[in-house]
Amino acid sequence: MSFNQAQKQAISHNRGPCLVLAGPGSGKTLTIVNRIKYLIEVCKVRPEEILVITFTKYAAAEMKLRLQSLMDGKRLPVTMGTFHGIYYGILKWAYKLGPENIFAEENRYRLLRQIIDQREDLEIFDEEDFLQEVVNEISIVKNHRASIEEYKSKCCAPDVFRSIYLEYEKMRKQLRKIDFDDMLVLCYDLFVKRPDALKLWQDKFRYILIDEFQDINQVQYDVIRMLAEPERNLFAVGDDDQAIYGFRGADAKLMFQFQKDYPETKQIVLDVNYRSTVNIVRNAQKVIGHNQVRFKKVIQAEKPAGHSLHVQEVKDSAEEAEYVVSEVEKYLNTGVEAEQIAILYRIHTDVRAVVARLVEQKIPFQMREHMPNLYDHFIAKDICAYLRMASGHITRADFLQVMNRPLRYLGRDAAAGGGDISFEELRKVYEEKEWMQDRIDQFEWDLKMLKKMAPYAAIQYIRKRIGYDDFLREYAQSKGIQKSSLSEVLSEIEEAAKPYETAEEWFTQIEAYTSELRARTQKQDQNRSGVRLMTMHAAKGLEFHAVFVIQTNEGQIPYKKALKETGEEEERRLFYVAMTRAKEILQITYVKIKNGKDAAPSRFVDELFE
Repeated sequence: MSFNQAQKQAISHNRGPCLVLAGPGSGKTLTIVNRIKYLIEVCKVRPEEILVITFTKYAAAEMKLRLQSLMDGKRLPVTMGTFHGIYYGILKWAYKLGPENIFAEENRYRLLRQIIDQREDLEIFDEEDFLQEVVNEISIVKNHRASIEEYKSKCCAPDVFRSIYLEYEKMRKQLRKIDFDDMLVLCYDLFVKRPDALKLWQDKFRYILIDEFQDINQVQYDVIRMLAEPERNLFAVGDDDQAIYGFRGADAKLMFQFQKDYPETKQIVLDVNYRSTVNIVRNAQKVIGHNQVRFKKVIQAEKPAGHSLHVQEVKDSAEEAEYVVSEVEKYLNTGVEAEQIAILYRIHTDVRAVVARLVEQKIPFQMREHMPNLYDHFIAKDICAYLRMASGHITRADFLQVMNRPLRYLGRDAAAGGGDISFEELRKVYEEKEWMQDRIDQFEWDLKMLKKMAPYAAIQYIRKRIGYDDFLREYAQSKGIQKSSLSEVLSEIEEAAKPYETAEEWFTQIEAYTSELRARTQKQDQNRSGVRLMTMHAAKGLEFHAVFVIQTNEGQIPYKKALKETGEEEERRLFYVAMTRAKEILQITYVKIKNGKDAAPSRFVDELFE
């Protein structure tokens, strides 16, 4: 097997610290396994003295198979695993921990859900997303060994997060469990308090190799530094340009810290991309070059120029979905496998129109993550209730849903009994209150007006004439949440309704879309066929023949919420990761109108045209 000059340097590195900057598609796994082979066969290092750390079990399993294949099928006692797996092994040895002491993720989420459900000061649209944010922030507090009293939460009010965290920790300890983050913190504490234990593990692991080093956090780094003494045979492989997990507590700056902590570090750049064409690599470099905090490197492509990068401007989400799905069909018809086509997006709501179009066209697709259903939101339920009532069939459930959205001063007792609601009966309930008669008359008149309208026009009428926008503003104030987040949901629903002439047509589509999402959630792991749909974060480490990056608009990528939290540079790295998943074809789309308002292309798209 032939290696390029940089790969040869990395493979033949023997002793001392080494930082390998591995660009996308540069053969980093190949380099790591061949260095292990070199250490064993040329440097005569005993396999049991080698520790290889990856960030996922999948990566560790793949590394083991690659090494076994390279060593002619021999299974060598090289220790390979994730940070959590390795540190848990050390804790097991020190404290005789067993599986019964580990807080399974499922149970951890269940406990947090229970704590959150008991709170009345929280208004949450998607519980799964909120739960994920809380879990991420608990990890950040623990992995940075931060003070919970000083930590400022981004997912909810600091005092609310603090009480959730403290309640979680109290209940976790009562259950005598440790979670994944505790494994790291307890390992750090063990090595600080027990030099004898540290010395034992230092003697065992004389050579340490770390993959995806840009994803490391402070406590992982601190433990590794202790473990690598006194020999300092630390071989760190990563790419600062692909550091996209700041929101989880990863700290890409530790790659720069590595050089300060180990001034004798040998630095090697794997700068040949074997995955993507020249055009893809050159354009991706153009974007990432705008980041200030990075190791300067120029990545070259091994492949020829290939297809030009295509940037497509479309009118709105519906036209974007139509364009992207027609392009997908074109590639499928030329023999490209569905699994080799990926549609990437920044946040889940960006892909709703594309999913709806794929369902319509009966094109199989696979979603990697749970996607919250827009139509499960209370705003969607309100709108649908109004439209169903406008058809003349006023059920008690629909009436109760919207009778005071906006406030009409109608009481639940006005809808007593189990049958449908009659405006005549309502008037009788309030016959002594003339001002209520006017409100009931207006309510009935509004439903008659809605009956004549297409869904899009009806939603505008509900917002402006009926006063639903005013209701949302008051609702947001009373719950202490941003009105803009509710307005965005409502605008997204309005946009979704646009193509349909009647409420019945739209309801049929909602039902098909909801069924499809539900089916995908249930058979997520069983059915792996179809076009790949995933967030940019989920795409890291993967590669595809053709990649579509959609909704590349300012506010979406960089995502306005993330800009405040992790900054523009991490968002630009995320866009770079999305671009470099493509092997042959890369298409980028942006809309001119988003939820009825003018939208501008992302600043990253502008950088492509410089």
